[in-house]
Amino acid sequence: MLLLNLNPGIVTAQEAQSATKNSTVIILSAPDSVKEFLVKYFKFPSEPFADDAAEEIFLYRAQKEIRDLLATEGYFSPSISVLHQIQDNVAIPQIKINPGVLTRIGKVLVTFQGEITREEIKYQERIEQLRATWPLKAGLPFRSSEWEKAKATLLSQVTEEEFAAAHIVSSQAIVDPDNARADLSVIIDSGPVFYLGEIQITGLEQFDSTLITNLAPFKAGDIYRRDVLHLYQITLQKGPQFSSVSVSVTPDVAQHQSVPVQVMLTEAQSQRFAFGVGYSSNNGARGEINYRNHNFMDRAWNLASMLRLEQKRQTFFAGIDTLPNQNHVNYSLGASLQMTDIERLKTIEEKIGVTRNYQTQKIQMHFGLNWHHENKKPDGAINQINEALVLDWRWRRQVVDDPVNVRRGDVTELRVGGGSQLLLSDQDFLRTYARHQTWWPVGSKDVFFLRAEVGYTLASSRFGIPQEYLFRAGGIQSLRGYDFKGIGVQEGNAVVGGLVMVTGTAEYTHWLTQQWGAAAFADIGGAEDSWQKIHPFLGYGAGVRWRSPAGPVALDLARGHETGSLRVHFSMAVAF
Repeated sequence: MLLLNLNPGIVTAQEAQSATKNSTVIILSAPDSVKEFLVKYFKFPSEPFADDAAEEIFLYRAQKEIRDLLATEGYFSPSISVLHQIQDNVAIPQIKINPGVLTRIGKVLVTFQGEITREEIKYQERIEQLRATWPLKAGLPFRSSEWEKAKATLLSQVTEEEFAAAHIVSSQAIVDPDNARADLSVIIDSGPVFYLGEIQITGLEQFDSTLITNLAPFKAGDIYRRDVLHLYQITLQKGPQFSSVSVSVTPDVAQHQSVPVQVMLTEAQSQRFAFGVGYSSNNGARGEINYRNHNFMDRAWNLASMLRLEQKRQTFFAGIDTLPNQNHVNYSLGASLQMTDIERLKTIEEKIGVTRNYQTQKIQMHFGLNWHHENKKPDGAINQINEALVLDWRWRRQVVDDPVNVRRGDVTELRVGGGSQLLLSDQDFLRTYARHQTWWPVGSKDVFFLRAEVGYTLASSRFGIPQEYLFRAGGIQSLRGYDFKGIGVQEGNAVVGGLVMVTGTAEYTHWLTQQWGAAAFADIGGAEDSWQKIHPFLGYGAGVRWRSPAGPVALDLARGHETGSLRVHFSMAVAF
């Protein structure tokens, strides 16, 4: 029995008995599941009744609304009565409910009309699949909300490919209250097959239409697919030239042979400054300023420049990116100056390069030519000037369920680059690198993560090779429990990059809520000048995870097994 004090909230029977005559108490007598449902969805008065007439009106309305609510849950023959109990000389209304027998699904008939019924194997298999995934099977409880959701899902599945104008011709749920049975029938007319036509652009003022058309992942005459249009919209939204983008088609049957693809967009400001501050346990506190021009030379090229000042690293970069063509290819020209002071190794590096880029939703590929000039100053060792002209190839494949908060998927990265003394380099070398990350969902919330990376630079010696093409380990995304780039080759009092490196991570995250989780992890690996010399370092610990709007933020406490020291690893950036 549930006692509702309509003035302050829900109270116990003892509290209700001690209530004054000015308090109003509703006694709701029903099975627990029904009580819980009605308390959630039925609106009780927020203040005592003014008089007996107001109470009578409420109780009359309550019986009708409760009956309607129970029908949505599959109870079509409830027994609802109103009594009064005398408690402490006060007559308290009691709503007594017997929900009756829960209505269950009887026969189910899902029928199709239109082009989807053609005698072709792909359509027959699709119809079979649609019927197989229909969730409301015979014998299951019948609920109105699930009935409406099932119909909407079925229609969405039909319209996601080929049949943009599909619609529900009729739908019936015939309820037999006497036998507590509901027979369901749905008729879907697929309409004709739709083919994509020309792209119609609205809102373009500064830029040429080729900026839009070159990025289209389809051509005129392709069969309509909703996911292709969604991918097109995401691709355009990623471009810095637009603040909002909408891609759609109007499902007009008269145009099904060549339906126009409508692109509606709002252009963003072409130039902007941005400022930011942040902190990382790798490089300490930082501040930065960015300038971008998304219409450089009135060609929709992207000019980007950045000045970032960190405690261990200072970077200035400027670069220009051309527009991607229809083959998803564009070119980049960039120059940078970077100064670092990490593990008693100071470096000053100037770099300039040109890169050919290929990018799709899953694949990124870069092929570039870069000139490096590095002034290397290890504490307690000889200073060096290293120069290299490097051909560099990078490939990355990303297949994840959510690029911001990954729960399932894989990311693989490969990189090969090298230089020769015959072509303006101080040393002959070939650098190879591979990295793979994978996420597995565990249960309904948790995630298991594995990471492995390996690097090998083929050369007679590490001397003469810029640090970018050698390897150090330690810190976030490497070996927690150790200093950032604190594992490598000892040169004087400094730690410098070696010719080989291997690291790995195993991490389990248990999400306590939608935003907060706890993680346990172990990292292992090392870096040296040869595989024979490499010594595995082990780090392990636990941390806190927060799903921020910009992605997961991690705060970890890790112990370096080799040193016994504890280190906190944390990174977070705030832009304004």
